[in-house]
Amino acid sequence: MEKLLALTIGGGNDGPGFQILGPSQDAGGMFDLTSASIGDIVGKALGFVFAAAGIGLLLMIISSGFTLMMSAGDAKKAAAGKATLTNALIGFILVFAAFWIVQILGTILGWEGIFTIFQ
Repeated sequence: MEKLLALTIGGGNDGPGFQILGPSQDAGGMFDLTSASIGDIVGKALGFVFAAAGIGLLLMIISSGFTLMMSAGDAKKAAAGKATLTNALIGFILVFAAFWIVQILGTILGWEGIFTIFQ
């Protein structure tokens, strides 16, 4: 039996069909926030935040490339595409730098839980 998010797929020994569980039920404890502290909640959300930042970066790069290709020699459209690409890369650098600054601070200050956020 295989689990995909909170959906149980396949039959196995416990019967055929599908079983859809709630978001806090048996999803590997990912969404069980009943006794979580603020740090636990932020730690669990960071993976989603970095994934969203990566998807946003990809979409902005595609958008800027499309704008550059469709500019057809128009200097204003080409400048807009270059500005979008520059902003996307600056945003990526900021997110990447923030991650590494937190990792370095965790090492210096001895925060043990900071290294297990993405595992």
